[in-house]
Parts: sequence; structure tokens; C-alpha cells
Amino acid sequence: MPCLNEAETLATCIRKAHNALSELVLPYEIVIADNGSTDGSQEIARAAGARVVDVTEKGYGCALRGGITAAQGDWIIVGDADDSYDFGSIAPFVEKLQEGFDLVMGCRLPSGNGKIMKGAMPWKHRWIGNPVLTFLGRLFFKSSARDFHCGLRAFSRSGFERMNLSTTGMEFASEMVIKAAFAKMRVAEVPITLHKDGRSRPPHLRSWRDGWRHLRFMLLHCPMWLFCVPGMTLLATGLIFGARLIAGPLVIGAIGFDTNTLLVCAMSVIMGVQSISFGIFARLFSAQRGLLPPSRRLNTFLGAVNLERGLLAGCALIISGLALLVLSLVQWKQTEFGEMSYPDSLRNVIPAITLIVVGGQLVFSSFFLSVLGLGSPRSSSR
Repeated sequence: MPCLNEAETLATCIRKAHNALSELVLPYEIVIADNGSTDGSQEIARAAGARVVDVTEKGYGCALRGGITAAQGDWIIVGDADDSYDFGSIAPFVEKLQEGFDLVMGCRLPSGNGKIMKGAMPWKHRWIGNPVLTFLGRLFFKSSARDFHCGLRAFSRSGFERMNLSTTGMEFASEMVIKAAFAKMRVAEVPITLHKDGRSRPPHLRSWRDGWRHLRFMLLHCPMWLFCVPGMTLLATGLIFGARLIAGPLVIGAIGFDTNTLLVCAMSVIMGVQSISFGIFARLFSAQRGLLPPSRRLNTFLGAVNLERGLLAGCALIISGLALLVLSLVQWKQTEFGEMSYPDSLRNVIPAITLIVVGGQLVFSSFFLSVLGLGSPRSSSR
């Protein structure tokens, strides 16, 4: 149990855990990972029969990692010490571990048959934070967990070592589920009831700050959704509407679209290509550093797109753009370099500049991908 000034509830949590673990007839210990309590929590824990581990580095993740590392068992159950989780009901977690699961998640949400008692969870956590972040986590990482942030969970020591967890704050909860998905670990879920905590002080959790830390961690570990999906959306939108506007003005109802909109489409195409490039760079770099598992799709793509092909494609786009500029220059010459029709002239110039810029992006991106691949085995860098 991570602990920071939990004198009001700590003894109750330890007593419940003692009773439940004794009934399981298994050797056990209760470890309190104290993160600098000043209310006497350490003495309360020792008097209740728990072992106290002092963790000096601040943060929820630091406290849990310190306690887990110090624990002596092959199976580990973690839960908050504020009496919001019923440690008397941990038998199903142990049963799942006995069945061979690497990670057993508690689920407080009704979607997983869990239950939240009145006053146990703020409305913004229940209806916004937890559902939204869990939905994104399941979408991004193909995880089966229905409650990414339940603080009551169990895992094997070997599973913990495979996850290689490193975060220091509340995002530790998300990291565990995400790393388990990366490692293709066996994950089970147990419905639980969340009770109103028994403390009189405000919780350590800061809703918007810690929610952002969870979301940031998810996004940084999923370059596909952070970079590539928005990039492909921008690119497709810009190409489709831009191609139509190159042919001439477009009128929908009472609204007319012309070269001003074409310029916005050009911006969309350029930003889309750049965003997709960032996604490829980030995914390759993360795989090389061991932050993310290797991607078969990325390896296939990079095996087909090498430096020379990227340079050829980029140069072809640049030449096409220059050809359009030359065509615009010829049209201008026909007016003896006088005044031209504003929309008609831009209908060539905007695509020309876009082709040149995107071509330059491909050239430099191809070189940068080759730089990232220097010194790496073909299987991981190509």
C-alpha cells in the first residue's frame, strides 16, 4: 500500500488485508511504502503488523515501485490505503493469479460489473475522466481493461519485471496497463466495489493535472494516434477538396469556395505530410530505444521505402511544382507581364508551391530516416 499521511485509515486497511490473507492460507506480508508521512503513519503500520518501506522519491509511482521492489513475494497486490478499496475481498485476485494470469485488474465501472458507492468518486472522474481515458487506452493499445485507473490490482513479480515501469506520478496506473499490452501479458479483470474513502483531508489526486499526465503518457506512447491519424486526416481532406478547387470554384448552397479555400487545402496537405513524417520518426525512434515494441507494419513500410526511393519521389514532386510555376510564368508572359486574373493565377501557383514544399519534406525526411537507421540492425530500423 502506498502511503502519505493515511493515519486515519491505514490500520483499518491493514486489518482487512490481514484477515483476508489469513483465510487464503498462504504465506504473505503487508508492505507499506511510505512516501514521507508526517502524521505517524509509519508507527501505526508497524503496530498493525505491517512492514514499512521508506521511499524518499516523491510520487505515487515512486512509492509503488519502491514498495513492490522491496516486497518478497512472487505475487503482489497493490491498493490505496484510504479505505476506498476493500482489502477483505482480494481472494478473486489471488484466484486469477493462481490460474496463471500476469496482471489482474480491479474494475469499478458498471461496464465491467463493478460498483461505485455514493460519494466514492467525483462526478468528473466517474463520467468524464475514467471513461474517456479508458476508452482511449483501449483504442490506442488494444487493451481489454475496462478501468485503466483502478488502484486495486495484482500481478506476478515476473510480470512486473517484464513491464519495466518507470513513471513517477499517478500515470503509473496507465503505464502498467499499457506496458502489459505491449508485452502481450495475460490480463484478467475482477469487478470490485469502490467505497467512499475514510479520510477527512483532500485526496492527493489533482484531477486536471493528473488526468493530463495520463493522457500525455498515452499519446507519447502511441505515435500512430498522436501524429499519423491526424496527419492522414489533414492530408486526405486537403487533397480531396484541393483537387476539386483546382478545377474551378465550388458552390455549396449559398457558400462559394475558391482559391482562398485552396490555400487552406494546401496548408492541410503540408501539415498532414509533416505530421505523418513525425509519426514515422517517433515510432522508429521509440522502437530503437526499447520504449515501444517493434512494429511489423512500420518495418514493412520502411523495407519498401528506402533513401533512394524517397529522394526520387521528393525530386519528382519538386520538378512537378517547378513545371507548374513555369506554366504560370508563361501565362503571365502572355499578358506581357501585366495584371492577371487573381483566382486563375493562384489556381496554378498554390499547387506548385505545395508540390515543391512537400517534395522538399520528402527529401529531408528520407535523409532523416536514414540517419535514424544508422548502426541499427535492418530488422529493427528498416
